[in-house]
Amino acid sequence: MLEKINKYNINIKLVIIVASAVAAITAAITTFFVIKAKKKKDDEQLEEYLDYSIQ
Repeated sequence: MLEKINKYNINIKLVIIVASAVAAITAAITTFFVIKAKKKKDDEQLEEYLDYSIQ
C-alpha cells in the first residue's frame, strides 16, 4: 500500500513539473512575440512621425 502511495506522489510531482515547464515556456514565447509586435508598432509610428515632420 505504501509503495502505491509513493508511486502516486511521484506521478503527481512529475505532472506538476511538466505543467510548470510548459507554462514557463509558453509565457516566454508569448512575451517574446508581444515585445516584438510592440517594437514593430513603435518603429512604424516613429517612421510615420519622421515622414510627417520632414514634409
